[in-house]
Parts: sequence; C-alpha cells; structure tokens
Amino acid sequence: MDPHHRRYYRPSPTEEYTEDSAGGDFDFFSCLVSSWEAAAVIHGSPTRGAVVRSGVVLGRDGGAISRMLWPFRLGLGGPLGSGLQPFPWIHVRDLSGIVCHVLESEGLQGIFNGVSPSSPSTSNGSFAQELGAALGRPALLTVPAWAVRAVFGAERASMLLEGQRVVPKRTLESGYHFIFPDLSAALKDIVA
Repeated sequence: MDPHHRRYYRPSPTEEYTEDSAGGDFDFFSCLVSSWEAAAVIHGSPTRGAVVRSGVVLGRDGGAISRMLWPFRLGLGGPLGSGLQPFPWIHVRDLSGIVCHVLESEGLQGIFNGVSPSSPSTSNGSFAQELGAALGRPALLTVPAWAVRAVFGAERASMLLEGQRVVPKRTLESGYHFIFPDLSAALKDIVA
C-alpha cells in the first residue's frame, strides 16, 4: 500500500466522509493536505478552483500495486494489522477521468473525492482477498501492526493501519461515471 496517498479525513472504522466533512487538522499528513489546498486558492482570482482528494491509486505501472504484487504473487500477501481498517481506493483511469471531467465541466468547483463508489465498503482485508483472487493466489498471511510500524515508522504506519470511509458524493453528483466502480474488475484490469 502506498503510504503517501492523501489523507485529509480522520481515521474512523465507521464514520463516512464526504467532500463536505471536516478534517485536515489531526496529524502531519492531514495538515499537509490542508496546506496544499490552501496554497492552491488564489483569493480575488476569477479562476475557478477545484481539488481532487485521492484515495490509494491503483494502476499497472507503479503506485501501491507495484509494491504489493511480488509478495502476493509468491503467496505471501495478506492484510495489514487487523485488516478491518477501511481502504479508500481508486483506479488510476478513474482518477484521471475525474480530473478531466472537472476541468472540462465549466460549472464544477470545490472539493471532489477521488475514490471509488465501492470504496466505503472495502477493508484492507477484503482488498487483500480480492488482490489474491485476481492473481489466483491465497492472501492469508497477516502482516502484524508492530511490523508495519517497524518498517514505516509510526506516522506513516498509521496511514496503513487506520483508514477512512470516504464517499465520492459530489463526484457522483457532478455526473462523473466511474469506469471501475468495482474492486474486483479494477484489480483484474490491473494485473491482466
């Protein structure tokens, strides 16, 4: 999993976050995202502003999947920590599609969550099972939380061991139609 995906919303196993939810003030990464977004605003400018907050971006040529493929192909993949933490994901083609949709639609501005519509129901454990299934391999080996912290450090490990249930409410309302709303189809496309 890519520990560098944007994290704006406070980790919660049950609360769902839309583009209107508060966040951005609870740890280094959330404050960094808030600072990036504030820096993009040009006060008094007639230019419309739009921000896409992405989840974990899944694609063939890099990102989170590139770091996970070898362990999973060897049958050594599995969930991180408890595996119950939410896993906000998006296929790279949908992320680029959302960016194009927002740029090409004159009336759109503000925040758009770049996550799949099925993302709120995806846990780290279900993601591991789906990736294993897409590769035809088991996904049984859990990586203990202490090992994740030892490898990534406490701050980055928290991004992997805690998650947010992010909903692309405004993104869907804007008329964007997802190419890969389903995790199984997205992973099959990526590992094919």
